[in-house]
Amino acid sequence: MDRRATIATLLGRRPAAADAAPFLVNSGLEPYSGPWGYEQAAHLLRRCMYGPAYEQIKTAASAGLEATIGQLFSSLPLPEPPLNHSFQDDPMVPVGQTWVDAPYYDNVNARGYRRQSLRAWTMELLLTEGVSIREKLTLFWHNHFAVSNINDAKFLYRHITLLRRHAWGNFRELVKEVTIDPAMLRFLNGNQNTKNAPNENFARELLELFTIGKGPLADSGDYTNYTEDDIREMARVLTGWRDVGFFSTNPDVPVGSTYLPFRHDTSSKQLSHRFDNIVIDNMEDQEYARLIDIIFQKDEVARFICRKLYRWFIYYVIDDNAEEQVIRPMAQLLIDNDYEIRPALEALLRSAHFFDMLNVGPMIKNPLDFVMSSIKPFQVEFPQGLQPRYNGYLRLFSSTVLQQMEYYNPPQVAGWKAYYQEPQYYRTWVNAATLPVRMLVTDTIAVNGFAAGDFRIRIDPLAFVTTIDNPNDPNALIDEFVQILFPQPITDDQKAALKEVLIPGLPDFEWTVEYNLYLANPDDEELAEAVATKLRQLLQAMLSMPEFYLS
Repeated sequence: MDRRATIATLLGRRPAAADAAPFLVNSGLEPYSGPWGYEQAAHLLRRCMYGPAYEQIKTAASAGLEATIGQLFSSLPLPEPPLNHSFQDDPMVPVGQTWVDAPYYDNVNARGYRRQSLRAWTMELLLTEGVSIREKLTLFWHNHFAVSNINDAKFLYRHITLLRRHAWGNFRELVKEVTIDPAMLRFLNGNQNTKNAPNENFARELLELFTIGKGPLADSGDYTNYTEDDIREMARVLTGWRDVGFFSTNPDVPVGSTYLPFRHDTSSKQLSHRFDNIVIDNMEDQEYARLIDIIFQKDEVARFICRKLYRWFIYYVIDDNAEEQVIRPMAQLLIDNDYEIRPALEALLRSAHFFDMLNVGPMIKNPLDFVMSSIKPFQVEFPQGLQPRYNGYLRLFSSTVLQQMEYYNPPQVAGWKAYYQEPQYYRTWVNAATLPVRMLVTDTIAVNGFAAGDFRIRIDPLAFVTTIDNPNDPNALIDEFVQILFPQPITDDQKAALKEVLIPGLPDFEWTVEYNLYLANPDDEELAEAVATKLRQLLQAMLSMPEFYLS
């Protein structure tokens, strides 16, 4: 069932006419002019961040839409690099120092700790992102330019830093840099693409997945937007590049890519009518850039990437209205701004379409978003020491792998199925294998916590409840918890069931009395534990509700 239909039913909406598309979102890219408050701020931050905290949402509600958009796109320095958190036997990298520019040496365990360090560091970036869209966009590009099975952590660090640096920058320039990125050269065999043995893997994905898309089949070998002949000719354009520094033990050979003239096809390349029969003559190490400039002359490139941004930030259904009223004007903005992502994406995020209530809550959180939103709103603490802190992050990373989303290892060159595979899309995240893991994650974080050495990573309900406005009233407490955790209101019956979890069979005043007794005697461990246990049970119940799985 389309999640929009469920939301429309809750909101009392019906199709405008019997022959109309049901539950159509009629708005477009025009600026949103409706009310701005907590609900709108929460929707914007949940889509642009990983599990925003209550205070961040309230601050955004006070600041206004324009100020919040500005903060989300504020320029940030690149994060400090990952560290050797535990491996004592690396003569190149002492514990507490970074390994990203250090050579390897002949010890396979040194390779392993660097991969673990990269994963832990990545989880820390999601937890400490602040009010910024950068990490959500970094994962968007990682899904778009999916590389996997690249075991050298230095290659992956360079690759993800490239994506992070270009998060809302120029799409055309990002494609150029990705084309000769060492991780991509290895992943799609660009390092094996030579004039004597052209390899078409990257050329095919450059067109089908990275820039223009196939389009409907027009004829044998003709996909409307490009042809098989184009793939073959473009593969020849891209010859001559290879990566260097893969697992290198030589300190004088950093990770990078290099152009080898003797491996490059210097003859002319004839593109098809889909690219205006352009001939590309030999341009040595600049020929790949000329090719990408040619591809980007086609407006379908802008529409293609805007559809992917729409599915990432709005919903997977792109109906006729969304195509005409959102995708096309957004693509034109992208073209008018020379393929700078920021102006087009900002227009989407401040649009009436984005804030339509049918687009609030129909998206199933991906595993990274799910785990982060189980932790960040509660300001869960992590241990201070480097090794236990990274180990705690690795516990979270492992849980996302079990939920079928492993950062740095998308399952396909097309990325994760949730963003392209019909008809399931986001629903692929919840299945017989992943649902028990999701429930275990939230049960653990709410009750016993994840072990990180002697430290337990779990919600502190007594600290969290002090952040809400009226913790004395069980009804107000539940209402605020709903605001913090769910994208849409819940029914009165659901609220009554939650109150039964908090104070089973008791009148409201019993909670008020007990909570105020605790406030008056905070050092009474027995009383504190009694209140904490009730709150843990409530949070455990709420984190297991389907509404929490949505954004």
